[in-house]
Parts: sequence; C-alpha cells; structure tokens
Amino acid sequence: MQLFARSNRRQFGATAIAASIAALGMMSVSPAVLAAADTSAVIEIGSLYEPQNLDNTAGAGQGINEAFNGNVYEALFALTDGGDVSDALAKDYSVSDDGLTYTITLQDGVTFHSGDPLTAADVKASIERVTAESSKSSRKNNLATITNIETPDDSTVVITLSERSISLPYNLSYVWIVNDAATSITDSEDGTGPYKLDQWRRGSSLSLTLADNYWGEAPTNAGVVFNYFTDATALNNALLTNAVDIITSVQSPDALAQFTDNPDFTVTNGQSTTKELMAFNDRVAPFDKVEVRKAVARAIDDKKLLESIWGDYGTLIGSFVPPTDPWYVDLTAVDAYDPDSAKAMLAEAGYPDGFTFSLDTPDYDPHPIVAEFIKSELAKVGVTVNINIITANEWYTKIYQAHDFDATLQEHVNHRDIVFYGNPDFYWGYNNPKVVELIKQSESSATIDEQNQKLTEANKLIAEDAASDWLYLYPQIVVSASNVSGYPVNGLNSQFYAYDIEKSAE
Repeated sequence: MQLFARSNRRQFGATAIAASIAALGMMSVSPAVLAAADTSAVIEIGSLYEPQNLDNTAGAGQGINEAFNGNVYEALFALTDGGDVSDALAKDYSVSDDGLTYTITLQDGVTFHSGDPLTAADVKASIERVTAESSKSSRKNNLATITNIETPDDSTVVITLSERSISLPYNLSYVWIVNDAATSITDSEDGTGPYKLDQWRRGSSLSLTLADNYWGEAPTNAGVVFNYFTDATALNNALLTNAVDIITSVQSPDALAQFTDNPDFTVTNGQSTTKELMAFNDRVAPFDKVEVRKAVARAIDDKKLLESIWGDYGTLIGSFVPPTDPWYVDLTAVDAYDPDSAKAMLAEAGYPDGFTFSLDTPDYDPHPIVAEFIKSELAKVGVTVNINIITANEWYTKIYQAHDFDATLQEHVNHRDIVFYGNPDFYWGYNNPKVVELIKQSESSATIDEQNQKLTEANKLIAEDAASDWLYLYPQIVVSASNVSGYPVNGLNSQFYAYDIEKSAE
C-alpha cells in the first residue's frame, strides 16, 4: 500500500508558495522569488530552538526535530507539511486482513552518510531504540502494540502487532532510521537524509551540507545553516540585516510591522499545531478535583490573553485538538470565561476562600508573560499563584520526568497528540478510564471514520474534565527575504523541511 508517490514530497516550489500565500491573504510574493534559483546558495535559517543534543529519543527538545527531521534523518513514512502521511524509506507496504501484520518493502539504493547500505536490520534496531525502556520519546507509548519485528531479507521488514493500530504508518513517521552500527548519536549522526551534519557550534549554529550519493531527489540549495538566537529581537534584526534568509517562527505580532508592508520580505501565516496550555498535575490536590480545574479555566480570560500576546493572530481553542486534526470540535464554549461561575465552583469544591499553588514556568517567552497574566486573573477569584521560573532543562527533569509540580506552562507542538491524554503515566497525570479506553479503541479501529468518531468523543470528555487549561493556539508565522521560496509554512511537529528552499540568483 503506497500512500503517496515520493515525487509528491515537493509541495512548495516558487509557484506553489505564491499560490499558498495568496490563498492565506498575506502579502504578495516579490517577482524575485520566481527568478532562477541559485543552486549554489546556502540557506541561512534563524531559529530560537537550538537542540539540547542530537538524539530525538534523549530529550533533545523541539529544535532537533526542526533541524534534523527529513533533512538529516528519514523515517519509513513522512508527515508532509499539509498533514498527510507520505512514503519515505518505505517503498510500499501491505497489511494482513486482521490488521496485525505490516509487511514493509524498503526503497532501493539507500545508503547512510557513513556509506553503509540501509538494511531491514537498521529499521528493526531504530524502532527498538524508540520503544526501549531508556527512550525518552514522547511517542514511545504509541508503538506499544508492536510485539515482534522480523527481517526476512535486507529489504523487507515484517511488524507484528498485539492488536490493530490504524495509526502505525503515522506513528512510524516519528521513528528516525539510524545506522545500527552507530554507537552514539547525541553529538553526531548517521542518517539517510539529503543533508549530513557539517558542524554544530553549541550556542551559535548548526550547519548541514549536501549528503553524497543521496538516494532521492537532490535539494534545490547547497546546504543550510540553522543560526540560533535566545532573544526574539536579535532574531528579527538578523533578518532585517540579511544575516539570515528565513525566520522559522515569529514570536510576537509587534515584530511583524517591520516586515508586512516591506517588499523586501515575504510573510506567511500557516496552520499551527502548537498549543499554549497550563497543565495541572491531576494527581495532586487541589487539581485532582474536576471542579477546581474547571473553575480555574473559567477564571482566565483566554481571549484577552491571546490578544495581549498575539494581537489579531492566533486562535482560541477549547481542548488540546487544533482545527487541523480530523477529530476537532469547537469546544471553546466549555468552561468559557466566567469569573462568577468560577467562584461558585470553587466554593462547591471546598475552597470558598481560594487556595495557593505554584506555577512552574519556563524562562523563555511567552511563558513568563502568560504566568503573570494568569496570576492576575486568578487573584480576582481568591486563588494565589506563586510563579517559579525554571529553565527548559529543569522543566524536563522536574516536570516531565519527576512529575514534581502543581501546575506548569508549556507549549505542545505535536500533531495529533490527543493520545497523550490516554496515557495516565504522562506528566500531567490525567486518568479517565473511559478516555483511556476510547483512545485505545480508536487505534484498533478498522476504518478512519471509526477512529475519528472515537477520538471526537474522547476530545469532548477531556474538555469537560478540564484535564488541562488550553489557553490558545499559536499562529504559525514564517518570514523570509523576498528572494527565498520553497519553505514549509505549517511547521507541523516543529519540522522544517529544507530541501525545497530556493534562493533566486542575483
């Protein structure tokens, strides 16, 4: 079963990007974009998300996905910028009638950057690396139905499941295929992608050059450099001064005024999957009570918060599911802003005088600003918030690993990640047995319609339980120099495919 031909991977050439921007109602593309591409150009990309290491199963953060996914490493399947699942290292596959056996045939002539050929043994080892007990991959639980992987020959992988998993190809798009001979990939790599790692200057940049003998279509540029910034203003200034060609994600609407009416730049507003949320620790008091969580959600004016952060950009959401997911339902009316109702619910829950809790807040924007807003809003209903600023590394160890928190702020970038609420061991500790069962059953669905129905029902239950407080959906704004085209505009899962990016010749 082949989902899409590999040639369809190229979605955003010069003409396509122009059409996409016009459809989005953003500024028009400069004629320079449509000029001949300079294939010798190295594309300079500006980002706020430097990887913590180079291994996506070792807590590397979203920066590693942005730089490496599809660029340095490839998977059996790929998530396109439009949200579809496409074949990548899988040439084709078939599924048994009972849905429990997937037989995958690999692409021909694929080699790793070290020169070793891709074999079925590499695929088996790569999947087992993600599902290993030591793996920190957030998607590990989604592959738990895999009971056996066989490699009858070098080009065939047979995966056996304990029960149906209709999302297996999608879930396998998170599994980077790594050379099984690689000993450590936290500071090096051995992938099959169109680029190979040239140099990583920690705190500064990560450069990728063209891979020798790449099996697929060659990139339209000579390489890319991800330049890392800790300050959004410095990032914007780098684009204004031509130090970078593209900013992967604008962090403030105030910055857009410099670019939107300037013919030297192109602004695109894509479809985001990044959710800003206040995650309660549902295991501990007072957030183990649904009424308290609902009261807190009703006490915060999400619309005012979104406008204060993003102006006219971004979207209000009433659950963890963005409009791009098939099981989206508009649930913004559930626990909508109503401070009087919030006070009444707190009293009914046994907190007529409110309570005090600690809000662990990442130290980068917009989280500290969001925390101050929440503190002000909750004070109006008698709830005291103590803001505890922590680093990204501290967040990972304290919150994600140790579950040592009352509530926390975080942005979740993943696509189709409602499944995290079906895992009671996930960091926020939400555990509704009916939701767990619905999400489990959805994976065993025989049809996509059945899966969508079950996940829609789960989505509604999660919202009614106020499992977390979903504050808003980020906009996905990418800004580039006007002579640059071919970049992805949606940034699903923080991926940023670089192989189609073109810079017009001078």
